Amino acid sequence: MRIAVAGGTGTVGRHVVDVARERGHEVVVLARSAGVDLISGEGLAEALAGVDAVVDTANIMSIDRETAERFFTTSSLTLLAAEARAGVGHHVLLSIVGIDEVPYAYYEAKLAQERVVEQGQVPWTILRATQFHEFAGQMAGRMRVAGVQLAPRMRTQPVAAREVGERLVELAEHPAAGRAGELAGPREEQLSEMVRRLARAEGRRGPVLSIALPMKGMREMRHGAVLPGPHARLGRQSFDEWLASAPRRGAAPPR
Repeated sequence: MRIAVAGGTGTVGRHVVDVARERGHEVVVLARSAGVDLISGEGLAEALAGVDAVVDTANIMSIDRETAERFFTTSSLTLLAAEARAGVGHHVLLSIVGIDEVPYAYYEAKLAQERVVEQGQVPWTILRATQFHEFAGQMAGRMRVAGVQLAPRMRTQPVAAREVGERLVELAEHPAAGRAGELAGPREEQLSEMVRRLARAEGRRGPVLSIALPMKGMREMRHGAVLPGPHARLGRQSFDEWLASAPRRGAAPPR
């Protein structure tokens, strides 16, 4: 197969590229660094020539509702229109577990993106996954104040980005399935404890304070709104195994 990966240089996208190549597929990376602009459509027609399936993992660093929604909806509309013209038969979108349960701006933007894909002309599959193990690093990087590490309380069931990439390629290899089953990590974690363990693994010995963020949507997250349902597919690698397996990473893109 010829598979195009939108956001193929990102946290999950790079794994999609690696897995697809390992399985013998021809891969096209849709990213500005490869001469493709998902907003303007520049380079898309050439990149999608002969493509069988597109996997969309493109992301944006902003958590502002208007900015994130504009990116997700515009990029999806541009991508889907180019796919329809090129005769692409399958669009696979990565989304997030629980986004219809939490009034959080970034999640509302992803929900708007899902609606664009569902209403498009290209047969589609949407995979909702839980937060990645890198999520702890993202939150830690945003919440260091005067030598003190703040750690927000939130129930989560983090999954390895590599395993998300494997599942996305698997879905792309098959016909469009609509809503795929959720994907989550092997066990529930408390985000504040993940941040604490990450800080210690990085050699930081300062105080780590668990807090309840007053932001819109965080109450629901503290009560488990972004945990997977009972029929979710569970991954293999735990957060502690991820911590032990690789050099420390920087903050990941928003999730």
